[in-house]
Amino acid sequence: MDGSKKWYFSKTVWGALIAVAAPLLQLGGVELDPSSQGQFAELLVALTGAVGGLLALFGRVSARSRLSR
Repeated sequence: MDGSKKWYFSKTVWGALIAVAAPLLQLGGVELDPSSQGQFAELLVALTGAVGGLLALFGRVSARSRLSR
């Protein structure tokens, strides 16, 4: 493996979490087929990236010290 990434950018981690959650959702009457589970994992990875970007932007805008060169 080359490089690294945060756990929440991993489709494998999200896929595993969804695989665990799917049977629990079925108990509540919601069914996710394998194709939907994959699409849901990709959506969560994209949303996580977007939220991370927004948090970084917010952090920079609300910071009290300037950036140096």
